[in-house]
Amino acid sequence: MRHHAHGSVADALVRRGVSRREFLKFCTIVAGTLALPPSVVPRIAKAVEEAKKPTLVWLEYQDCAGCSESLLRAARPTVAEIVLDVLSVDYHETIMAPSGGQAEKSLEEAIAAGGHLVVVEGSIPVADGGIYCTIGGKSALDLLEEATETAAAVIAVGNCACFGGIPAAVPNPTNARGVRDLVSDVPVLNIPGCPLNVDNLTGTVVYYLTFGEFPATDQLARPLFAFGQRIHDNCERRGHFDAGEFVQEWGDEGHRQGWCLYQMGCKGPVTFHNCPEQRWNEGVSWPVGSGHGCIGCSEPAFWERPLYEPVAIHEFAPPDTYPPVVEVHREPLEPLAAGALGAAVGIGVGAVATAAVAKARGGKEDSDASES
Repeated sequence: MRHHAHGSVADALVRRGVSRREFLKFCTIVAGTLALPPSVVPRIAKAVEEAKKPTLVWLEYQDCAGCSESLLRAARPTVAEIVLDVLSVDYHETIMAPSGGQAEKSLEEAIAAGGHLVVVEGSIPVADGGIYCTIGGKSALDLLEEATETAAAVIAVGNCACFGGIPAAVPNPTNARGVRDLVSDVPVLNIPGCPLNVDNLTGTVVYYLTFGEFPATDQLARPLFAFGQRIHDNCERRGHFDAGEFVQEWGDEGHRQGWCLYQMGCKGPVTFHNCPEQRWNEGVSWPVGSGHGCIGCSEPAFWERPLYEPVAIHEFAPPDTYPPVVEVHREPLEPLAAGALGAAVGIGVGAVATAAVAKARGGKEDSDASES
C-alpha cells in the first residue's frame, strides 16, 4: 500500500509494463475529460511522466465509503494500473494494509513531510467539540486541522465532504459541515456527487500535475470541466423535453419510449455535473439513461428536495430559456432523433465550456500548441 520510494510516474509505469501507446491513450482520455483540446495531450504526457508522485492522504469521516468504492472501481484508468502509480497513497483507512498505530504512523509521517494532497471523504461534525466522529482518540475536526496544516491542497470528494451531505440534512444533530467551511488557509477543491465520479478526481490530479494548479472552478469551488454545464443541457432525453413529451407514471408508454423524466422529479435542470458524458460503470450508463431522474447529488442540500416532485425551473433560469413545461399532444419524437437533438445541444454547450476553461487558464493551450 505505501510507497517509500517516491520516484517519477514514468518509472512506475515502466515497472507496471504500461506501453507508450497505452499511456498516451490515457492522457488523451484525461484531456477529453478536462474538455481540453488535443494540442494539450503532449504537455499532459510530459508532465505526468516527469512528475514526482505526490503524496496523498485520504481521510474518511461521516461517510458511507461510497467515494472509496468509486475509487476502487475506476476503469479509465484502473486504480491498480495507473492511479496508484500517479499518486503515492500513503494513508487510506479503508484500503491500506497497516492498522492501528502503524496506520497512524503513516499519516503522521506524511503530514510531517508536508506538501501533500489531502482527499477528504465525509462530512465533519463540529457539535460538542466534534465528539461524534473520532479516530485514534482524536476528533475528525482535530485530524482535519492537523492534516491540512502542511498540505499543498485539499480535495473534498462526495457531497458529504463538499456540502455536508446526508449527515447535514435536517435536523443535522451533529452539526455536520463541509471541508470549505472549516479549511481556509490552503486551496480547497470540491468534487461532489453521491458518490463522486472517480474520472473527475483522476482528471483533477493530472491537471494539477500538468499545470501546477487546480482547474478553473465555479462559485462552489467545483472544477468547471466537470460541473460547468447543466445536466439538462446535455441529457439524451432533452429532445423529448423540448417536444413536451414527459413520463407521467413509472412504466407508462412514455417511460418505455425514453421520454423526459422532468415531471417525475428529475433534478437535471438545476444540477451541474458531467454525468451525461462521463457516465458510470466504465461509461456504460447513468441514472437518467437507466430510467430514473437525476437526484441532484452534486448540489448543496440535495437531500432537502422532494425526490419525485418537479423542480421550479424558472427559479434558476430566465423563463425564455425553456419552453413551457406542459403536456403537449403531438407525434412522438423518435428516440434516435431525440438523442441527436440532445447531442447537438451538448456540443454547443461543450464548445462554450472549453472556451471558458481556456480563458480561465490564460490561454495556456495556445502556448502549448506552439511549443509542440
